[in-house]
Amino acid sequence: MVKGRLVVSIVSCILTLLAVARPQPLRAQEDVVWPNAESKANSDDWIRLHHNQIRQMRPKVLVLNFVNGLSADEAQKKAERIIAAIREGTRYHANQNPDAKPFLDYKIYKVVSITDPAPLSESQRMDGNSSLYPRVKDWKPGQPNFQYSALFSEAFAGYYKEKDPNDPARMMSLDELVTRGKVHEVWILAQQSTFGSPLPMVELKQAYDATLRKIKDKSVQAGVGPLNDVPFIGRSLRIAYINNERGPGCAMETLGVSLEALAESKAIPYFTRYFNEYAGFDLKTRYNMPFESFLKKPDNITLEFTEPSTLQYSVKGELHQVKRYYAVGGSARFTPNSLRPFDINSPDPVMSSIENYRMKNGNNGADKIERWTSMRLTKYQALANDCVGPWIVYWWQNMPGLDNKALDEADRPMKNWWPFLFY
Repeated sequence: MVKGRLVVSIVSCILTLLAVARPQPLRAQEDVVWPNAESKANSDDWIRLHHNQIRQMRPKVLVLNFVNGLSADEAQKKAERIIAAIREGTRYHANQNPDAKPFLDYKIYKVVSITDPAPLSESQRMDGNSSLYPRVKDWKPGQPNFQYSALFSEAFAGYYKEKDPNDPARMMSLDELVTRGKVHEVWILAQQSTFGSPLPMVELKQAYDATLRKIKDKSVQAGVGPLNDVPFIGRSLRIAYINNERGPGCAMETLGVSLEALAESKAIPYFTRYFNEYAGFDLKTRYNMPFESFLKKPDNITLEFTEPSTLQYSVKGELHQVKRYYAVGGSARFTPNSLRPFDINSPDPVMSSIENYRMKNGNNGADKIERWTSMRLTKYQALANDCVGPWIVYWWQNMPGLDNKALDEADRPMKNWWPFLFY
């Protein structure tokens, strides 16, 4: 009897040890968030390996305030308004489903005031930014005036004031903060004037292949505008410019345009393939037009909607019509019915599949096409009240997000697009 109990006890111990050694399954679906105990930093393999299981991402943003006279509290409130607009924009189909959950829920890691303690002399004030603002030497109008490499320097580590846990006598640099998963994105808060400004968004992004695996030692520029002085730190990092003189809508415009830049970079082929379709960057292929998109249309070509499903364009005085035309999702600068960039108030009704993108819920397995007007943007006016902010919030809500109903070209569930920001 004793021998039998001993055998049972030994077997029980072995099973317990095996259970401990076995990789633990992810927690309940609603609890799978990033960052977490297993993954804290941008470009971690964990993100792509658990892409379909992530229910929410809570990236931490480092806000750098260079505006003299703007308090840390005021800077924080500006950032919080942008975060609220992002949160709303990443609620998939929230215009139809009021219970939709936000996928991106940014957290402010820290607001760092890199400002002058005393007012500058009139000759030094320039654009209202701090004398500590890292200006480009010999700056020329039309060029960005911000020296990005300075953000990674030892001097700026002194502004961040994050002690190295292995050596409390020194402060960690930006690349260390990103590598340790303490910071996932940077927002530069600054003034803009005749003395220039930073670029809307810069990013050196880790490149991936068609199977979403990293391409070793390859990074690409995935931001808005040319970039020469940002080091690749082995992980993707987005650095956005937030104009202090504008509201959250203009910030959303910047973040919206950055998605176009990410697609154009081809850093993530999967994203590029479907984003270009959603944004209407394939008009030459779909309708045999002489331009790929409204965004790249030559200035001498005019556009007109003669009826909701007919687009007319003129080339050197010769009229052409595209009948049975419908917009898909539009782009950051063009709503489904825009005829010029940043026009979000066009009264023309058009046919669009934006709210049914790749759902194949229409006739003969195509996407359902509906009459669309800019009235659908009214509810977002208060949230993102300047630039094309209301449009960006709505546009984002109809991109494939959490629990989306879209299907890819192989009729498989479409991946949520938002995790790609932190690949």
